[in-house]
Amino acid sequence: MAFDPAQPLIVQADRSLLLEVDNPHYPAARDALAPFAELEKSPEHIHTYRLTPLSLWNAAAAGMTAAAMIAVLETFAKFLLPGNLAKDLAEIVGRYGRVRLERAEGGLQLVCSDAALLAELARSRKVKEYLGPPLGPDRFFVAEAHRGVVKQALIAVGYPAEDLAGYTEGAPLPTALRSIAQSGLPFAPRDYQHQAADVFFAGGDARGGSGVIVLPCGAGKTIVGLTVMAQVQKATLILTTSTTAVKQWRREILDKTSLLPHEVGEYTGETKNLAPVTLATYQIVTYRPTKDEEFPHFRLFDERDWGLIIYDEVHLLPAPVFRVTAQIQARRRLGLTATLIREDGREADVFSLIGPKKFDVPWRELETRGWIAEAQCTEVRLPLPDETRMEYAVAEWRNKFRIAAENPHKLDVVAELLRRWPDSQVLIIGQYLSQLRALRDRFDIPLIVGSTGSQEREDLYGAFRRGEIKRLILSKVGNFAIDLPDANVLIQVSGTFGSRQEEAQRLGRILRPKTDGQMAHFYSLVTRDTRELDFAHHRQLFLTEQGYSYHIVDAADLLASSAA
Repeated sequence: MAFDPAQPLIVQADRSLLLEVDNPHYPAARDALAPFAELEKSPEHIHTYRLTPLSLWNAAAAGMTAAAMIAVLETFAKFLLPGNLAKDLAEIVGRYGRVRLERAEGGLQLVCSDAALLAELARSRKVKEYLGPPLGPDRFFVAEAHRGVVKQALIAVGYPAEDLAGYTEGAPLPTALRSIAQSGLPFAPRDYQHQAADVFFAGGDARGGSGVIVLPCGAGKTIVGLTVMAQVQKATLILTTSTTAVKQWRREILDKTSLLPHEVGEYTGETKNLAPVTLATYQIVTYRPTKDEEFPHFRLFDERDWGLIIYDEVHLLPAPVFRVTAQIQARRRLGLTATLIREDGREADVFSLIGPKKFDVPWRELETRGWIAEAQCTEVRLPLPDETRMEYAVAEWRNKFRIAAENPHKLDVVAELLRRWPDSQVLIIGQYLSQLRALRDRFDIPLIVGSTGSQEREDLYGAFRRGEIKRLILSKVGNFAIDLPDANVLIQVSGTFGSRQEEAQRLGRILRPKTDGQMAHFYSLVTRDTRELDFAHHRQLFLTEQGYSYHIVDAADLLASSAA
């Protein structure tokens, strides 16, 4: 194919991609690259992507071929593709599924039609300890207890296994979706929610039943979970991030399915009620009295004959839960998330133990269709006060970020933004309690932190949903699974270093569609010429991936326009 200098993409032999932002073809190229390329950097003019094995395998698991990936690159490339690239991609993509886990009369087996490759893998230090005796030139026996860890080992050596060994059915649980919710409102899953559930379940076939659904916050991941429950019709364990999220899941289940209150139990620090559908927090599952003891609540995974386990916000899955998940590979496993990015780098464990990405929809596509609110993202840059500059200059490296994040000038910017949005539902989110308490005291706004009791939290969230209070300050508890559909302005005063996943969660707090169709506004306050600005660039990678861009304004201009 001839090259076209008018296109925005430069493809390099090391599988890095450079994409020009100021090019009319940029939006189409960005959307076409998203399924199989990982965004690494997103400064103003040139964005850098990389074709990693995991990004390619996730695309392959979702049905994308190497030829389709090459076609995308050829369509948007300025220059001819490097000669080795097509073969490299075909080789990497072709590794997915070359080895398979299957079930036969003799039990679980690792199967590969390439006898030489299987022999090589069987000699690998990482793989061989999990293999039983050979059952022929093309297969090895695998103990049931090793089903998860052998998949982890295989992905580590570059050959992710396709797991076709099927699942235990689990205890029956008749579950139907209501057409009229208990609230009295009509209910039906949206087309993309149904499609996501169908792709995961795959009609009950062994090729379905494990994997991750990636949807924006506000796009109804919970509804996907309910739809899968109605397809599976089995006892279900749902793991989520907080007691607040447990209560929200329970409300949705009782509102939109045929399940009765006694069939839906909560297993948290406050109550431990087992039921055919049990909702538990990651915190209680990973609790142990001391670091040298076992996790007493791991028994939850064996308390009932679960037919489905749902991992909500799977990008936050704690490390100990990977361990127990490796032992329950015979259960159907659904991961729900807004982003596959994990700050601990364990995306490969999500792939091997929960399953590959099965379905995603770009945020901007759902925004265009009206399923999530249109959002305008603004970064407000401000200087450190003169009296703080010397403190920052001489501070230890690890303390510089906090000094910049707690810039006292941010309170004046918050005051101006509150003045600009007097009738809006405003959330203020930050990392540091001293900063949040200063905001609470200055503006007389309720504050929710980790130590706030669950009943007080629910009362404040309820008052916010009903419009009885219009402003709320949240610590990191505001990052996860909070349903505040009318929030339309979010002010981020500080964050967790360069966390892309946190940016996803926080933007998601204001993306529920608004009844009046109004736009959502996301403000991020950042101190210029500091480490906070460096980390802000990394956080913005997520927004770039989803098709958003920041409008950057100077705090002085913002405040000057107020005084004018």
